[in-house]
Parts: sequence; C-alpha cells; structure tokens
Amino acid sequence: MGERLYCELRARGVIEIAGEDRVAFLQGLVSNDVTKASASRAIYAALLTAQGRYLFDFFIVARGDALYLDTEAARRAELQRRLAIYKLRAKVGLRDASADFVVAAAWGDGTGGALGLSGLGAATEFAGGVAYIDPRLEALGARFLLPRERIEAIAQSGFARGDADAYDRHRLALGVPDGTRDLVPEKALPMESGLDELGAIDWQKGCYMGQELTARMKYRALVKKRLLPVALEGGAAAPGTPITQAGSDAGELLSSRDGRGLALLRLEAVESAQNGADLMAGAARIKPEKPGWMKL
Repeated sequence: MGERLYCELRARGVIEIAGEDRVAFLQGLVSNDVTKASASRAIYAALLTAQGRYLFDFFIVARGDALYLDTEAARRAELQRRLAIYKLRAKVGLRDASADFVVAAAWGDGTGGALGLSGLGAATEFAGGVAYIDPRLEALGARFLLPRERIEAIAQSGFARGDADAYDRHRLALGVPDGTRDLVPEKALPMESGLDELGAIDWQKGCYMGQELTARMKYRALVKKRLLPVALEGGAAAPGTPITQAGSDAGELLSSRDGRGLALLRLEAVESAQNGADLMAGAARIKPEKPGWMKL
C-alpha cells in the first residue's frame, strides 16, 4: 500500500443516538450485534427492508453515553427519519451531529501500528474523538470520528495528506462497495453484495429487520450474482452501464475510477469469462477479479 495517507471523507455524515435504550433500540433493527460496539471496538452494520434488501449501511462508534453512525451524508436525513419511525417509546434521542464531527480515513503500510491499533474494528480515543481500524477489512486502514478542528492530529501521527480520490482508488483495488454508489436501495441483497464477508452481519444475534430472508439466502445457497472488483480495458463506462456477454445480460457496472471498478455480475457469466468469453460494458472489456477476502 506504500505511503501512509489520510483524508477527510466529505461525503459522510454523522447521526448521534443517545439515551439509555440506544443499544436495545438499534439491536432490533440492524444486521450486526450492537452490544459489541464499545469504546474499544467499532462495528459495521446495515439496515434492511423487511424483504431483506439493502437500505443503508454505516459504522457504529461508541463514544461516551452515545452511539454515532458514520453514514452517507446525502442520505443521513432519510436514515434519521426511518430510525425515528421505530423509536416508539424507546428512551433514545436522534440528532444530526455532522456539524460537530468530521469523518476521515487513513491508509497505507503500518496504519494500525501508527495508531496503536490491531484487529478489525479495534478502537481508541483520539484527539477528542475516536480512531478505529475499519471493521470491514484491516487492509482498508483506519477511520476517524473527530471534532472538526482536530483533523490535523492525524498528520501528527505520521500520515501525509491525501485526498478522497486516492482513497477511492484504494477501496476499489480491494473490491469494497461504497454505499449507494454500489448498493442500490431496496434492490441490492446483502449476500450478493458481500456484506456478510465484510462483517456487517452477525449470524448469532436475535431478530432484526430482514433477517429471515437474509438467512434463507445463506443457508439455501441462493446467491446467483456477486458484486466483484473488475478491470476495465479499452475504454471507460458510466455507472449503471449494462454488462453483456454474447449479447445477453450479464450484470451492471457500478462505481469505477481509473480503469478499476465494481460490478454486479451473474456468477454463470463470471465462470464463462474465466473460460474466455468476453464481458462488455459499452466499448470497455470487463475483467472480473476475486479479492482474497471473498469466497465464491
């Protein structure tokens, strides 16, 4: 990964969930075990529809007497509204805390060591906020929830300033989806999107929204498509471009940058591509890749 870099993730927002029922409230809604979120561990989770399809994904960070959701800035109001629907008599308060905190990422060789952290989701107090190893993949690096005036503290820990484009290239190289750029709300399925392998689902916890159909896909091996990293050769293609194989639908291109991207592909088409059949997105030839963390 080379040089250690950091950047602010300006496309992210923060929702604060305070109150004595905050853990129990989220526990019945989201796909991961909220009781595992603590001062020393952050987790990754999703909110699904009752039919088990993706609505939102986010990181859950415990700080003081509140939980904080690091989520897409453009959709934070909608997430807060949906959570409020289920509040009922729960003793919780929901607040947009995006004005108080900045979300940042750091990556590169020795990121965890520079922060004194090791292991997925490992968290610690940092510059008046929280630093934690990305709970999806350790190779992604670290994330931060910091008071806005303290972001420069990351540089003092041995990181040079990068930018969000560089982090996006890093993410794409690892084959990790980025919210609704790669996961279509009310359509994407967690098992097709790799959310289980990226730590968003706890198979041992109690009921949550969409659990039944998600479990059915896992235990009955019903997955027919997968979100995969791809190389684009011979041209670029816009997000949403259909991918074809011998004139037949094979999938869809999602986020991409500088010749790399993510695509939702039919597994039978991937197998055919491994045997030499071309996958095309417009004029671009698509070459599927399998990252080390993924099982097919």
